[in-house]
Amino acid sequence: MGRTVGIDLGTTYSLVAYVDKATNRPVCIPGPYGSTLCPSVVSLDADGSVIVGEPARRRLLTQPGRTIYSVKRLMGRGPSDVTEELKIFPFQIDPSSENVIRVRLGDRVFTPPEISAFILRELKSWAEQHFGEAVDKAVITVPAYFNDAQRQATKDAGRLAGLEVLRLVNEPTAAALAYGLHEKQRGLVAVYDFGGGTFDISVLKLISTDQGDIYQVLSTSGDTHLGGDDIDNELQRVAREEILEKLAWILHRSPRLCRNCGRR
Repeated sequence: MGRTVGIDLGTTYSLVAYVDKATNRPVCIPGPYGSTLCPSVVSLDADGSVIVGEPARRRLLTQPGRTIYSVKRLMGRGPSDVTEELKIFPFQIDPSSENVIRVRLGDRVFTPPEISAFILRELKSWAEQHFGEAVDKAVITVPAYFNDAQRQATKDAGRLAGLEVLRLVNEPTAAALAYGLHEKQRGLVAVYDFGGGTFDISVLKLISTDQGDIYQVLSTSGDTHLGGDDIDNELQRVAREEILEKLAWILHRSPRLCRNCGRR
């Protein structure tokens, strides 16, 4: 029998945790670099080896054609579903992609569940190093708005990583449980989630059942194009426009010929 862990498979960062029996509280497991946060970034080295986490994040600028981030935004979706996302991502989508997106890293092609499996496998190794024994089961969080295809893609990623996915838990429900709201509050709870890919709100209701108190998601809504990625890209756009504006002013004051307008 292997250990069971909880995994937050995030757009920007992911983490793995377990419940400490002594305190009955969740404990996040740190990785080899001392942080409990694992960047959700995967890179393919020239020799074909796969790099995950912080070392992969460092390659975003130096190896953009071999590195992918924010793959969660592509899970369970086709090219037509992510038209806006594809405008801002630097990595290449394989031309053969039809119903399922395929990402090209170097000379190899991967599906989003395969990329996510690399991240899950990395977190699995963190947990196994921590416990000194095998980890083969996991509960994984997903956005409340994820549809059946996106949830199945997450389960497929877990299976590819060698994990039996016992359950997918909606992220707002996981947040409410982690903060112990089920012990302090009855009735309705509103959870805001500002992540790397989206900004949304979910309304939960705590109800009593024969199995105990559980949270039911009554409603969820938000903007799927208003996450940390989108803010980063907007800041880059503003900075680029200001740089170009200042550069144009410098060129106009220079005795050299301005190639854009022909003025000296």
